[in-house]
Amino acid sequence: MKRLRWESPRRAEELPAHPYRDTALAYAALAGLVVVIALATGGRLVRTLVIAGVVYVVATLWSWRSWRNRLRAQAARKQDTG
Repeated sequence: MKRLRWESPRRAEELPAHPYRDTALAYAALAGLVVVIALATGGRLVRTLVIAGVVYVVATLWSWRSWRNRLRAQAARKQDTG
């Protein structure tokens, strides 16, 4: 059975120029969107800000951890190959 791949294997190995910054900005935009939607639907502002902030911090830290592991693995591969 053939697997559908959305990106080329070569692209999967490439890293963005600023992975940590890009991740933080993307999650900040999503947190802002959650706040806007909550306010538009009559949600409580303080509760929404707290929840969005906690989710932003947890998601950002998780992604940064993943980036760090990926960068370390890439450095180890380069070191092994010479």
